[in-house]
Formats: sequence, structure tokens, C-alpha cells
Amino acid sequence: MPLEQVLVLLTAAAAAGWVDAVVGGGGLLQLPAILMTGMPTVEAMATNKLSSVFGTTSAAVAYARSSKLDREVAIPGAAMAVVSAGLGAWAAASISADVLRPAVMVVLLAVAAFVTLRPSMGALPEPRLRTRARVVAAVATAGIGIAFYDGIMGPGTGTFLIIAFTTILGLDFVSASASAKIINIGTNVGALAVFAVEGHVQWLLGLLMAVCNIAGAQVGARMALKRGAAFVRIVLLCVVVAMVIRLGWQQFA
Repeated sequence: MPLEQVLVLLTAAAAAGWVDAVVGGGGLLQLPAILMTGMPTVEAMATNKLSSVFGTTSAAVAYARSSKLDREVAIPGAAMAVVSAGLGAWAAASISADVLRPAVMVVLLAVAAFVTLRPSMGALPEPRLRTRARVVAAVATAGIGIAFYDGIMGPGTGTFLIIAFTTILGLDFVSASASAKIINIGTNVGALAVFAVEGHVQWLLGLLMAVCNIAGAQVGARMALKRGAAFVRIVLLCVVVAMVIRLGWQQFA
């Protein structure tokens, strides 16, 4: 691979790490950059997972040090996510992204409208929403449904997790982002394990990108913790709009 392409991928990995650490959705930057090299889609997805798992873990550690994690949801959700994302990755070769893309676009548009019309959402925690039934629902939604989607397709997983935790449990955006990182570790590990067994991972390139992904993730996590929920909300809306545009271009181009 030419040096110019490698440098582009390393830059994309750093930017993706920052976005992932704040609101998720770093795959919007990293995966297309890998695909532009001409790498087969499954190999690109696999290499993206290798880089992302390091960056996500790095961000999760930064959040954990500030005690922002909802461990009651994040830990069992992550355990379930390993299996569910693995099943999604196994099914990825047989399910066309063209089938899923329109549905994902609709959900993203709904998310953008919901966050825009409810400016108070995620600004402060809402403990009154937290019940045993809602905790179970949050774990199942994150650890099974969203994790399976991450294994098959991926873009927007972190964003969907944040919205789920905010709407179901009433977490503020920073706590939701922190908890989402733990689930995302599980989804990345589960999908990566399947891709690795099938021989799709470009290990050297993925590890080089992982270094830059970690650097971006550390900057992003620290900015989110310092600037708070309002900052996360703005970045969330920007990422959602960018993902809709990107998916729309892929769908209709």
C-alpha cells in the first residue's frame, strides 16, 4: 500500500477515535477511508474493528476514571454484546447492507428530530425513569439488538447506544457515552473474533491505525468529560446528520 494511503488511514483513525469517544460513529470516517484503498468490504470491516476496539477501550478507561459508567447496565450488556455482535458478523456475508441502509437512515432521522425537539434531553440525569424493567430493557436493547446490528453493518452503533441509554434510563449524555463504550468493546471483540477466525483482518494495518485511534479517543474522552452534556449533544447531532448524508449517498449514488 502506498505511503500516502497509509497516512490518510492513520489520520482517519485519529479522527474516528475522537468521534467515537465523544458520541460514537467513528466508523463513518474510518471505514470509508479503508474502503477507498480498494480493500474488500469484509476485510475493511474487520480491520476497522481491530483499530476501533483499541480506541474504544482507551476511551472507556478514561471515562471509568471519572466514575461515569453505569456498571449495572454496561457490564452485562457488554457480555451479551460479544455473542450478539459475533452472530451479526457471521451473518454479514449473507445479508446485504442495501437492505439495512434505508431502515438505518429512517432511525437516524428520527433520532435527529427527537434530540432537536427535546433540548433538555440528556442535559441532566432523570433518575425517576430508572426501574428494574427499564434496566433489563436497556441491557437487552444494547447487548442484543444494537450489538447484532454492529456485527452486520456498524455505522452509528455508539450513537444508537447513547440514545438508548438516555431515553430508556434517563442518563445524561456524558454518562450514556461512557456506558456505551463498554458495550462497544463487547461488540468490537465479538465481531473481530469472527472476522479473525475467517481470516479477514489486515493485522499490521489495523494495529498501526489502532495507535492513532487511541490518541484520538483520549482527546475526545477528555473533551467530553470537561465540556459536559451540551457539548456531547452538539457533536451527536452533527454525527447523526453526517451519517444520514453518507448513507443516503451510498443508497442513491
